[in-house]
Amino acid sequence: MTLDKVVGSAQEAVSDIPSGASLAVGGFGLCGIPMVLIQALLDAGVDGLSVVSNNCGVDDWGLGVLLAKQRIAKMTSSYVGENKEFERQYLSGELELELTPQGTLAEKLRAGGSGIAAFFTQTGVGTQVAEGGLPRRYNGDGSIAVASPAKPVQTFDVAGVPRDFVLEEAITTDFSLVHALKGDRYGNLVFDKSARNFSPLAAMAGRVCIAQVEEIVEAGDLDPDAVHLPGIYVDRVVVVGSDIEKRIERRTVREGN
Repeated sequence: MTLDKVVGSAQEAVSDIPSGASLAVGGFGLCGIPMVLIQALLDAGVDGLSVVSNNCGVDDWGLGVLLAKQRIAKMTSSYVGENKEFERQYLSGELELELTPQGTLAEKLRAGGSGIAAFFTQTGVGTQVAEGGLPRRYNGDGSIAVASPAKPVQTFDVAGVPRDFVLEEAITTDFSLVHALKGDRYGNLVFDKSARNFSPLAAMAGRVCIAQVEEIVEAGDLDPDAVHLPGIYVDRVVVVGSDIEKRIERRTVREGN
């Protein structure tokens, strides 16, 4: 295996992603979305995708462009509130949704990338997250076609107090797509601010990780202490430049000075 992981184009980088593949996709809101890779995947025509991501973008940006063309069969997300087409497909029974608490989703990705099969957490105990019954897919008439199953709950002593914890299984996917501010030819990556929230974890969870980077540097040019994700997790790097379009989910400004 070559140490130089840079490939010539986004199209080349995603060329072996088949229909029906599972993907972990980085980004937080509209920050750090690997839009060039998503567009290349859209152009490739693959469908039936199972996608794990914090959210599904908006109607015309991010994963929303794949959703609009009905390329996504299932989403595993923690927040889906900014996409009307997502709501329509979910409520009509066209899309399966596995809602997962945000911190739990992050840890499921990290655990998958770390070789941990499952873990116990207090998040979701006493709710449908643990007890089951959350609608994952609806029928066309609005009835529930598929509901989430109940999960094992176990009691542990924490500081001398018995507490219930729910067992959550780790997530691994066939591929992962992420956007980084900077990377070197060996795949070591640096993320920008809040784009770091989910991107390193999504990258870790994919068996094949594809990263688009704004800037490429030579091996050894990155300060080791500044690396957010080591290249051992990254298989392909695509250079997209810094002048790509970046959108703001909700632009707010302060009135007055």
